[in-house]
Amino acid sequence: MHILKLTDDDHTRLWSHLLPQNTGNEQAAFLFCRTAQDNGGIVFEAVDHALFSPSDFAAQYDDYIELTDEARIGLIKRAHHSETALAELHSHPGPWPAAFSRSDRMGLRETVPHMRWRLKHRPYLAIVVAPSGFDALVWSQNANIPEPLAGIDVEGTLMTPTNNSLEGWGNE
Repeated sequence: MHILKLTDDDHTRLWSHLLPQNTGNEQAAFLFCRTAQDNGGIVFEAVDHALFSPSDFAAQYDDYIELTDEARIGLIKRAHHSETALAELHSHPGPWPAAFSRSDRMGLRETVPHMRWRLKHRPYLAIVVAPSGFDALVWSQNANIPEPLAGIDVEGTLMTPTNNSLEGWGNE
């Protein structure tokens, strides 16, 4: 059972950044996490974060984002030097249930194996946040097959994902 631990302040800061009132564009953030094994699962504990601004995106729309090469390289270097795992978060600001889109899945299939290779096979966590909730996928053993995140522990309160993205992962 994989868990992400956040402080209440970090949760508020992340959700406010990812779902701002003044734009319909997707937003992104990354967490730098210490990891520990616990009862066969991984506990991701956020120790730092990066909130991205428009200058960090090569493309930023209401249904698609892409980071610049510089932003991506900076993330890898920072995680490498701090010996942390990465947790990526991005938003889907529309009125639909939280789930990774087809283009998200294609991007994760390319990104996750590369990130895990660059970061000495540390686990990788991806979260998509929507006004209605969130979904999450964890890569811990296999860079090609995601596992579920049991939830986000915000100072003792467990928020659970939709798990809409696990089903059909291999059907694209």
